[in-house]
Amino acid sequence: MIFNGEMVRAILDGRKTQTHRVIKDCTVGRDQISKFIQIGKKFIGCYPEDVPELIRECCPYGVPGDRIWVRETFCSVPDHEEPAGCSALLYAADGNGPYGKWTPSIHMPRWASRILLEITDVRVERLNDISEEDARSEGISGSSARDIKEAYAALWRSIYGSDSWQANPWVWVIVFKRIEGDDHATD
Repeated sequence: MIFNGEMVRAILDGRKTQTHRVIKDCTVGRDQISKFIQIGKKFIGCYPEDVPELIRECCPYGVPGDRIWVRETFCSVPDHEEPAGCSALLYAADGNGPYGKWTPSIHMPRWASRILLEITDVRVERLNDISEEDARSEGISGSSARDIKEAYAALWRSIYGSDSWQANPWVWVIVFKRIEGDDHATD
């Protein structure tokens, strides 16, 4: 899962324990009896008892118990005292300058990831329904509920575009905990 530098720092500091991600290809029906979410070509009833099945079948990020590795911008630093081909890594989120050229997070291989997260909960909600507590769990700080929600909305717009907050899309809410001591794991 890709995170920007600010969010990587929040994960490392223990301030970020969840992320909201847009549900792709999602439409909601206007049925009086129930709502339906369409993901791809599949409609799933959104009765409360159907939500765990929706998550199991459709969430591209996983289900509780699954582990996800964080992709972030990094660069390799050749270590001249090690055998040829060995290197250390610098991460942009740490504020280090690149030794050479930064490698974008999308191109980070699993072996270079230093952060492993375990999913503890997944749910579906409308973006604008985010609570103050959930915005804080996104790594946002502020003095009032309004400040926190507005700061989160500004962050969202900076990532997804100026009209994205007002569009109020359906989102996956992925709650996680950091797995310590698993730098550069291969699973």
